[in-house]
Amino acid sequence: MNEHTHSSTITGWREWVSLPNVGVTWLKAKIDTGARSSALHAFDVEEFERDGASWVRFGIHPWQQSELDAVTVELPIHDRRTIRSSNGQSEQRLVVLLDIELSGRTVSAEVTLTNRDVMDFRMLIGREALAQGFGVNPAASYLGGKPKKATRRRNRGKSTPAA
Repeated sequence: MNEHTHSSTITGWREWVSLPNVGVTWLKAKIDTGARSSALHAFDVEEFERDGASWVRFGIHPWQQSELDAVTVELPIHDRRTIRSSNGQSEQRLVVLLDIELSGRTVSAEVTLTNRDVMDFRMLIGREALAQGFGVNPAASYLGGKPKKATRRRNRGKSTPAA
């Protein structure tokens, strides 16, 4: 039986999200109904084995155009997929399971790891995650709320870390 979740939470085309199980409290994401999978900017991606299972260690830069407050994450590899980007290029990517808090709700999602350094958003939230009860208003932004002004300024590189 195929169960469908009715959309009950409306998001804008861009939202602030958190990744609670890896310690990222704020991350700006693009809500992308054109993408099947969700994607996260990852750097220093390194596969390793733990207790006979394949794991991955990677870094996350939560702020756009900044390397401040980088977080190192270790998670089991859930899958490997060939992903075709919007420009038609195919790339083999690792897939991990992450909890994503979006508009006050936390959902588990398959997330591919890729280099998004040149992109405007560190994360894309794709259709598979949105199918868990989200609708999108493409004319709106940040319907789930925004962090405090100091956090938003940090995301734009307008503040420095406390000494």
